[in-house]
Amino acid sequence: MIWKQRQTQTPKPLGPFPDLIARVLASREISQDHLETLLQPKLSGLKDPFSMLGMDKAVERLVQAYKNNEKICIYADFDLDGTSGLAILKVGLEKMGFKDVAFYQPKRLSEGYGFHADAVTELSHLGITLIITVDVGITSFKAFEKAKELGIDAILTDHHLPAETLPDAYVVVNPNQRQCKSGLGYLCGAGVAFYLLRAVKRAFFLDQNLPHNEWDLKEVLEFFCIGTVTDMVPLVEDNRVLVKHGLVALSQTQKPGLRTLLTALKLDGRELSSQDVAIRFAPKLNALSRLENNILPAQIYLETDFKKAQMMVSEILENNQTRQNLQVEADKKANELLENWSEPDFVFVSSDLFHRGIIGLIATKLSQSFNRPAFVGSKNSEGMIVGSGRTPNGSEISLVEALKSSESVLNRFGGHAAAAGFELHESKESQMIDFLRQHFIDLKSEPKAFQIDFDTVADISEINPNLMKWHDFIGPFGMGFQVPLIQFNDVKVISKKELKGGHLKLNLLSAKNETTNYSEAVEALLFSPSLQQKNSIEAGQSYNMLTELQWNYFNGRKSIQLLVKDLKSL
Repeated sequence: MIWKQRQTQTPKPLGPFPDLIARVLASREISQDHLETLLQPKLSGLKDPFSMLGMDKAVERLVQAYKNNEKICIYADFDLDGTSGLAILKVGLEKMGFKDVAFYQPKRLSEGYGFHADAVTELSHLGITLIITVDVGITSFKAFEKAKELGIDAILTDHHLPAETLPDAYVVVNPNQRQCKSGLGYLCGAGVAFYLLRAVKRAFFLDQNLPHNEWDLKEVLEFFCIGTVTDMVPLVEDNRVLVKHGLVALSQTQKPGLRTLLTALKLDGRELSSQDVAIRFAPKLNALSRLENNILPAQIYLETDFKKAQMMVSEILENNQTRQNLQVEADKKANELLENWSEPDFVFVSSDLFHRGIIGLIATKLSQSFNRPAFVGSKNSEGMIVGSGRTPNGSEISLVEALKSSESVLNRFGGHAAAAGFELHESKESQMIDFLRQHFIDLKSEPKAFQIDFDTVADISEINPNLMKWHDFIGPFGMGFQVPLIQFNDVKVISKKELKGGHLKLNLLSAKNETTNYSEAVEALLFSPSLQQKNSIEAGQSYNMLTELQWNYFNGRKSIQLLVKDLKSL
């Protein structure tokens, strides 16, 4: 892997920052003019929700539903983006006075992704007259046809890229539809739901015939934060403002389900980062839909009783342990099946031993360890393979384009450049591998190593609590504003320890430092090291390292820790 520094120019002084932080900001081309927006984002500066195409019509229909006391259903995707948007609308609409707001989420394994016509029929039998989709529906033509046939108005809110033709919904609210000029295309599904709620609240405020109350939209900011961080949309403009405030809201939340889970994960009583949410908090909730547990993530969001929340969280943690056990076994099996794999540009593996709910996680790990796109399939008893594909960090390869090369043998496929899904019969697996092989041959006119861009070069001696204070302050970090990646040169490993799960814990000193005093060492973690890394890293040896800075919380103690992303021996 090639390491490349984003910018090598000497930064101009930007503010009262440690020099390392100034170099990071310079590498991101942050100017003095943008500093205040970066450091002190204000909710008052958010874009107008009515700038989004279709918002007027959607709000008018919701106001009508309120006045007529209609039964409304929020139909949301099963992932945490959809779930967060569901919670935003259900809590918000009820706080504003809506009396009958139900919700529906399809099951990941038995129903699958999408707005389904069968579900619309079921909802009509319950007397639902208005459906609002969240994070789903932009390609669900049949379901909207069914809604129209049954006399149900369906407001489509989504953020996924639409096709040339839109479904025949009552109205479409999607900032990524071609005619929308709002500039809000970076919102996730929960973000679009939040902007719909903002618009409805304003309409209630302006209409003298509708109730006015003091309910504050800030009460659902933690939901917005979880959905936005986990859906990996860019943390820019309004997203950045809302996530920064949302992280504070989540750390202080008194919602029983979220508060109890934070406490169980030892994330309470401190500031939260976007990495805390994405890596430690969200996977526990995601595991519920992956394994189709009795509890839905939405129930944790919406629970109002602490005793019930504690019972749910116990089950969540047990379920997550099951997910981890399944993943460990599946990772081991996948590597066994790939022992003789010879394709240089991708890996493909399938098995009836892979639980369908974790194939994306297996593909992610394989893509990182093999440093190439990985495709993983779960076979069922009928010979069907449902699969997921993932690309390694730094890859510019589009999985959707790769899968398109195999579309003649696939039942369906779709997704994003770095994460996609597919389905085919096992009898066509070898054909798919052939198509992928040819696609990747055609793709590369010459061999190209993955490149990873880093912000600046630093010395271990620059790391201190004051630096970390400013590091945290320039966050939150995520897509569009990545965690600073810093290169430390000539770093000596003075100890190495393998942890549960195969991760490596290292203690580091600058090679210039002659002492081996552990009190002066900096702790580092290398997650999921390759076999080559495990064997090559030795105490007493020196390396150049690419790392992220983070806090480690253990036994009530807070210490600085490096997260090693890559390293090269000297």
